[in-house]
Formats: sequence, C-alpha cells, structure tokens
Amino acid sequence: MSKTRTIRTQKIPVGILGATGTVGQRFVQLLDGHPWFEIVALVASERSQGQRYLEACRWLMPSDPPDSVINQPIVPMRPDLPVQIVFSAVPSAIAREVEPQFAAAGYLVCSNASAHRHVEDVPLLIPEINAEHVTLIEQQRQKRGWSGLIVTSPNCAITGVAVALKPLDEDFGLQKVFMVSMQAISGAGYPGVASMDILDNIIPYIPGEEEKFQQELQKLLGTVRNGRLEPADLIVSASANRVPVLDGHTVSLSAGFERAPTPAQAHAVLTSYHPPEICAILPSAPDHPLRVRTELDRPQPRRDRDTADGMVISVGRLRTCPLLDLRLTTVTHNTLRGAASGAILNAELLVAQGYLDS
Repeated sequence: MSKTRTIRTQKIPVGILGATGTVGQRFVQLLDGHPWFEIVALVASERSQGQRYLEACRWLMPSDPPDSVINQPIVPMRPDLPVQIVFSAVPSAIAREVEPQFAAAGYLVCSNASAHRHVEDVPLLIPEINAEHVTLIEQQRQKRGWSGLIVTSPNCAITGVAVALKPLDEDFGLQKVFMVSMQAISGAGYPGVASMDILDNIIPYIPGEEEKFQQELQKLLGTVRNGRLEPADLIVSASANRVPVLDGHTVSLSAGFERAPTPAQAHAVLTSYHPPEICAILPSAPDHPLRVRTELDRPQPRRDRDTADGMVISVGRLRTCPLLDLRLTTVTHNTLRGAASGAILNAELLVAQGYLDS
C-alpha cells in the first residue's frame, strides 16, 4: 500500500508542549511539511509566553527554523489549544501533571516524556513491533473518564534493542538479556554534560536509565490479553554509559532464548521481518525498520544513525555467545527514532486506526 495515500483532505492541527527545548525543536523541524499534520500551537514555559518562536527559542538544529513557525507566538500550557493532537517534549515532572489534563480535555497526547511509560493502561508504543498495544486505550478511557488519551514513546536506548529483539523473540523465545549501552551526549538534553566531564572520558552512570531498560523492554515485548498488558517474562541485566558521541545510542547485548539461534538463523529472521500492515501507510515509517550490517566493525553511530532519516535501527556483529546464546550490537538515532520521530510515528498510527474520530 502506497504511503502517498492520505487519511484526510485537510491537515490535522497539532501542538508541541516544550517547543523551545531540543526535542521540541526536533518536533518543529520534522512536522514542517508533514503530509498529515500542521503546527498550530507552540507551548513553552511562562518566561517565553507571548514571544515569537524565533525570539523565545535558541535554535540548536543543523538547519534554520522553518519560516512557518518563526513568527508564531508561544502560548500557555493549558488544554484550550485549537489542536487535536499534542506532542509532549516537556520534562517528566511537568508531563506527569499536564499530560492527563490534556487527555481529559479530549486531546490525543503523544508523549516523549518518561512520566507515564510505566503506567499499566498507557501504551508504550513502537508501531512496527507492538501496534496492537493501542487497544489499552479503551481501558485507559474507561478507567479515567477521558475523551482523549496518552500514548508514550520508549526510552531512546531501549528502542533499538526492542526492535531488534522482537523478531528473534517471535521465532526463538527470548528469555534473558544482558546489555551495555553507550549513549550519546544529546540524550542528556541541552546543555547536557559538561565538556570537561565527557571529553576523553566515559561516564558509567546515567540516573534512572538501567531501571527503565528492564521495565520498558518487558512492557514493549508484552502481550495484551482481555484488555490488560501482560509484561514479557524476561530477565534483563543492564549497564548504562554516557560516551563522547553527539548523536546515536549504541548498545551491545547478549540474549538467551528457549531455542538458541545460530548467527545465520538470526540474520535471516532479522532481514525478513515485516512490520504490521498498517505501518505501510504511515508517512514516517521506513520500508524496513531494521538494517543488518555484515561488516566486522558495524554498526557505528556516526555512519549508521542517519539511515532512512534516522528511522532505521542498524544491527550487526551477530555471533554466538559463550554465556547466553547470541551477541549483537544496535545503533539508534536517539533524538529521531528514539524521540521526536518515534512520537510522530505513534500519532500517525493513532490517526490511521481512527482514534482521532473516536
């Protein structure tokens, strides 16, 4: 099915919460010219309200801000915006308070914050691997009395791991994962990590990351039964490191299965994986979410993070593991697939499945 198919004759008005931050800027950049969505509301902190976007924002993206937004005013963070979908790029403490307010007021909230990722009835979505988890929205609305909804994107490092492990789980039965992340400094936001801390160095601690890895992987690979999510029965051991790379999270992992695959079998499964059919009409979805690299020294963040506009997970170094069964390495563009682009893809899935009209 062609991705040129349109869902509506008119574009859907959307807003961005936290529009002046680094992830908010990514949303602005990516939504400019989007075939389904149009930016109508830019929301930021009180000190920016009333200013034009160009005045309020210290633009950090590699190109200039779109002409369509530079004169838009920053508006208050209240659920009275003339939009139908809001993309949330606010800090988790703020998201915890304001996202339910928008959902209660009828907005579709596509969040990049961690505040609601672990809530049982809030879908943690990657459309190519768990699009069926949107059915949790029915329980969410019934339980909370919302006419709107909240869906969330996963942690930027676990995104690539989950996409790579999903096909292997389906064929071989995933049981255990040992993973070490090497996470780019852009994942810390702006201004991020001080240069004298990260240059010529590796920081072997990122607050809260290791706990997120286990919980989120279990939720992403879980199963929805009778309207409830049953997390995957996985043992996950994780270590998180901040490394002096600008963009692109690299994860080296070992995985244990019910039926141990050979590297050749794993390669075949990963290269032949097909996402759900609905992904074929989502504008932001790549034709194939995984690219398997066969070079001995790939994937690498600088060379592989931008594959398919940063939406493809690069996987390589498939080999046997003397402790578990299989070793592999993933690279994910953390501010695109792992953040703004992933949340936009979630919004496209909601529209395609009719949640805007329900």
